Amino acid sequence: MIPISDDNPTRRRPFMTLLVGLACVVMFFYVQPSGTRSLDLATEGERLEEIEFSYEFAAIPCELTEDRSLTAQEIGATVVGGNTEACLEHAPADGVVPFPDKNVWLAAIVSMFLHAGWIHLIGNMLFLWIFGNNVEDQMGRISFVLFYLVSGAVATAAHVMVQPSSTVPFVGASGAIAGLMGAYLVWFPWVRVRTVIVLGVVPLWPRIPAAPILLAWFGSQFLIGNDSSIAWMAHVAGFVFGIVAGLIARSDGDFERSLQLQHRRIRAAASNRNARRLAE
Repeated sequence: MIPISDDNPTRRRPFMTLLVGLACVVMFFYVQPSGTRSLDLATEGERLEEIEFSYEFAAIPCELTEDRSLTAQEIGATVVGGNTEACLEHAPADGVVPFPDKNVWLAAIVSMFLHAGWIHLIGNMLFLWIFGNNVEDQMGRISFVLFYLVSGAVATAAHVMVQPSSTVPFVGASGAIAGLMGAYLVWFPWVRVRTVIVLGVVPLWPRIPAAPILLAWFGSQFLIGNDSSIAWMAHVAGFVFGIVAGLIARSDGDFERSLQLQHRRIRAAASNRNARRLAE
């Protein structure tokens, strides 16, 4: 199931959703080595460049746990030796630190705008646009940006708690976007989402309520496992945080009235769409 669009009109242009998406795209194509090179398979030099970039700029659980940059010993044990939990509890004082000026906490924010590849980027941008624009429309632009960043921070914290000794960089907007999806679930559970479902070689284009799509995505995260390169717990935590924050928002009378007004707009738009179909 691949969501394509939703039947949820916005009242204003989602500038912050577009800005977040643009930041991710610019970082991928103009800053990250994986995005600036051609589509051909990476050479050994390009692969090493990508590894160096990730260790210099991306968030790493061990660095956040120990509040320091990784040593050359830890990076070497991970990249060359394949030890994904090479974190030293007490790093030697005379150990070589390849990136001594790295701000490990700033890296946690930067990672929310980095992506591991084309598919990772395209998938996140698709979900950001479909579900993020309505969340921004409902909560306002400044609140939307803060919510995105806090969702990403919660997702990062969850990943670090599960794998505190990991010396593998993790990147992606998925945890922050999962927070937007969680809020969308409790605000617009029955909004129809145009979805692509491929059965064999036959594509279907049904309109499915958002709730089963989002819940199916959430359930699929538990099938990934810790041995995967995907930070699935970050997705789960971001999504749950979005649900909780969304429910808290609905407890506010003014917000709930605004939300109900949007639901009336959705129903009116659906009625107009059906009327046009009958007239054709």
